[in-house]
Amino acid sequence: MKNKSKSKIKKLKKKGKEKIKETSIQKVVNHYFYSKGLSLEKIKKDAKKKKIIYSRFTKPAKQLLELAGSIEKAKKAITIVADWAKSRNLDYAIETVFKKWLELDRLKPKEVIKKPFYLNNPMVWSETKRKWFVIDKNGDWLEFADKESEIEWRTIK
Repeated sequence: MKNKSKSKIKKLKKKGKEKIKETSIQKVVNHYFYSKGLSLEKIKKDAKKKKIIYSRFTKPAKQLLELAGSIEKAKKAITIVADWAKSRNLDYAIETVFKKWLELDRLKPKEVIKKPFYLNNPMVWSETKRKWFVIDKNGDWLEFADKESEIEWRTIK
């Protein structure tokens, strides 16, 4: 009977265990990984497989916290740098935030430019003639005579 009561107590202890709160450094490191598109489960799984060496990011995260002064400011700085780097197809690390710290207010994501195409040929708008022209493979400008809904807008990076 004693064995049954001990096992019940162990089960109750396991159920009553509260989640351990993240430290401020962990919050910053995890936010960095979230900005990279990783979930907490993926971070843990990769850390176990040694694909991510979590401890490598703790020192820069601590330095960023000291520089920023608060968790919120550090997270905001990471987000700004992440958006800026992703729009330019650049890789970034927590250390990149240090390098860009003085210009954080000026870092803007690259604008997405959409260009018109018709049947895989580029198009040009002529202001003087107020018409669309399609540029064929030979470089000739052909007047666009279809519906404007047929124009395909592609993003060019």
